[in-house]
Amino acid sequence: MLLGTFLLLLLLPGANPASAHAALRATDPADGSVVPAAPRSVTLTFTESVGLLDDSFRVLDPTGHRVPTGDAEHAGGHADTARISLPAGLGRGTFTVAWRVVSADSHPVSGAFTFSVGAPSATAAPVPTGPTEDPLTAFLYGTARGAAYLAAALLIGTTAFVAVCRPTRVRPLRGLLRAGGWGLAGATVLLLVLRAPYETGDGPSAALDLDALGRTLTGRPGWALLARLALLAASALLLTHAARRARPSRTHLSLGAVLAVGLALTWAAAEHASAGIQVPLAMTSAVVHLLAMAAWLGGLTALLVLLRRDTPPLATVTRFSRLAMLSVTALAVTGLYQSWRGLGTLSALTDTSYGRLLLAKLAAVTVLLTAADWSRRWVAERAGAATPAERKEELRMPQPVGATRTGTPAPDGLTERPPEAGAARPPEAGTPRPPEAGTARTEPSSDGDAHRRALRRSVLVEVLVAAVVLALTTVLTGTLPGRAEAEAQATRQAAALPATSVVMAPFSVAGHRGTVQVTLDPARTGDNAVEAVVYGADGGLAAVPELRIAFTFPAQDIGPLNADLTDRGGYWATNAVNLPLAGTWTMKVTVRVSDVDQVTVQKPVRVAR
Repeated sequence: MLLGTFLLLLLLPGANPASAHAALRATDPADGSVVPAAPRSVTLTFTESVGLLDDSFRVLDPTGHRVPTGDAEHAGGHADTARISLPAGLGRGTFTVAWRVVSADSHPVSGAFTFSVGAPSATAAPVPTGPTEDPLTAFLYGTARGAAYLAAALLIGTTAFVAVCRPTRVRPLRGLLRAGGWGLAGATVLLLVLRAPYETGDGPSAALDLDALGRTLTGRPGWALLARLALLAASALLLTHAARRARPSRTHLSLGAVLAVGLALTWAAAEHASAGIQVPLAMTSAVVHLLAMAAWLGGLTALLVLLRRDTPPLATVTRFSRLAMLSVTALAVTGLYQSWRGLGTLSALTDTSYGRLLLAKLAAVTVLLTAADWSRRWVAERAGAATPAERKEELRMPQPVGATRTGTPAPDGLTERPPEAGAARPPEAGTPRPPEAGTARTEPSSDGDAHRRALRRSVLVEVLVAAVVLALTTVLTGTLPGRAEAEAQATRQAAALPATSVVMAPFSVAGHRGTVQVTLDPARTGDNAVEAVVYGADGGLAAVPELRIAFTFPAQDIGPLNADLTDRGGYWATNAVNLPLAGTWTMKVTVRVSDVDQVTVQKPVRVAR
């Protein structure tokens, strides 16, 4: 039932994880820019470090054919960059660059942009706008990731429930431990196999590529998954060894705690906490958050299993109530920090997908806490109403009929807890238990059954809502954090402004016809660089004896501001033109074609702030 609820939430519209977790900061050449000469390389700069794939770049010429390039590399050894070299003689026209890298938090990010050499061409390869990942691969990978969270909660939470709450009957919990252990192992193997096609955006059949699998095993996500499998194997050995004793020793408990922290680290090392600000503190918070979640939700499931048959001892329920309160406190503290780190601003709660998902999770947690409060008050009332003799009887509760003998391991490695000293030995199966001296045989209390049913309903509500919380948590781990989304949006807005302003100024004088292409970079207030290329009537480069450019700002009566151009062998340029105000400037281009013939052309130029 829990798994079905979880999978249903994954299939809800809009629940598919976003693939972009590293924002593109800048490109060189800039998106949509026109450069006078073909660049020798293309460089991308991101907001965090990225990993490169074998096919991270695809460069298409104006006809849509792929341009041969070098291998992708980090520019200057900086991990937040990606660079590809271009061949000489690239030609003129508009080129399309499609790219795909893996962000520091293990999620792939992709995109595309264009740049033009000389002038934009009449035709260009279309910029990809559709999905960049295979839907089936994305669904399988997301499902496996959610199943891993669910299995970890069952394994760690049930183990913590047995160790801390000390129930007298642990046999019903063996199935939870098996489901948690084998479920986490299976989900981890599936994540490891699907990692390569998930990164490259290919179909599940690409998982059969041994070279791709080898690349996965040498990357950080692959190391984290391999470490998870190794820790699972160690956990199985520890549980088997601990089951041979009547009660786990302090060494067993210490080793179990270390293994639980190690398992939690395999998530923190490959998710949001591993990238961004305050990484050491964020990873510590993520580990505590996951362990608290597992102790609470896994313990709830264990308690619900015990409530299916009878009411557990009041001492067990009381201990879990305290454990749940401690877990909720840890979840509140770490959740508040992670929310601040992921959102950045309060407005991101409603303006970003991450914030809206977080609000939905908070609403579900509120319902969960309401049900938990009812259960806690039930425990407090029962504990307050119980007499000292009843509490003593709770602690001396014997093993149920059919339990394994004290100290004898159960077939699957779990040992039932022995009765404390002075408790009566349980009768053999089929033998009626005689009434104790001084007491009369009584029928089961209907009030007790009613209390047990009420507690079971409350815990069931907690478990169901916990499944919703777990599903929302899984979706959140695959959603671009609000802080990163805001930075990406700012980057897109900055990219929407012209990184360069390219103006074509046709001229005609004394039988000479042509066009002056003027590039103003970055076309913002302050210092700007100016490059000008003169083309003849046939479209080829043309040489002129003199070229002058001046800028005026009529709205404020500023100018003319002369650009001191120098002939640099094929084009004219200067690196120092200061345009102090944002707005529309008038650019005057004067072309002299002979000693006595010249013409001046005026064109508007937009300067951004």
